Amino acid sequence: MTALSTEVFMGASFARVEYSTMNDAPVAELLAGAADGDQSAWNALVEKYNRLVWYVVRGFRLDDAAAADVTQTVWLKLVEHCGRIRDPERLAGWLAVTARNEALRVLKQQGKQTPSNFEFDIGDPTAVDLDERLVDDEIERAALRAFSRLSEDDQRLLRLLCVDPPLDYSTISQMIGRPIGSIGPTRQRALERLRKFMTAELGEDPGGLV
Repeated sequence: MTALSTEVFMGASFARVEYSTMNDAPVAELLAGAADGDQSAWNALVEKYNRLVWYVVRGFRLDDAAAADVTQTVWLKLVEHCGRIRDPERLAGWLAVTARNEALRVLKQQGKQTPSNFEFDIGDPTAVDLDERLVDDEIERAALRAFSRLSEDDQRLLRLLCVDPPLDYSTISQMIGRPIGSIGPTRQRALERLRKFMTAELGEDPGGLV
């Protein structure tokens, strides 16, 4: 049983926590500290990975209340397992897969069909609406239009490849149901299509996409 109490867990804010030197500590050190009941280590883990967990959960189009419940469940599971994570450097993958499984469980309970166009929201619980964040920049707007023209599979893969902290190919393979060896070539083709759509939107090659 981990030494991290439910009270310590519930005391951690899922909003942005105050930055401390613990945020730069190795993941293994943070997990060990959290397992020993170190609040600052736990807060650093939440700060580091909360955006990733939220991306995955919101990708299943749960309502706000259900998404918040699933997110809390994921963190509670980490409370239970933080002293038993075999490969700390793959914690991002562990959290992503756990979030996916919990979201699927809730969808099944609700009798809802798993979304075919599985998405990863751009936002997180503390972010402002996308419309409020977009600047009046033609390149950025062209990029969004070009991205929307990609297939659902291309969008899903590129979103997973861009999350922070990054996911390893093994986790991405599990998330999207593709062989690990296909991810790199598929990524390259998706970026080439994105570049083509960007060129069409801007009337010139944007460069820097591949």
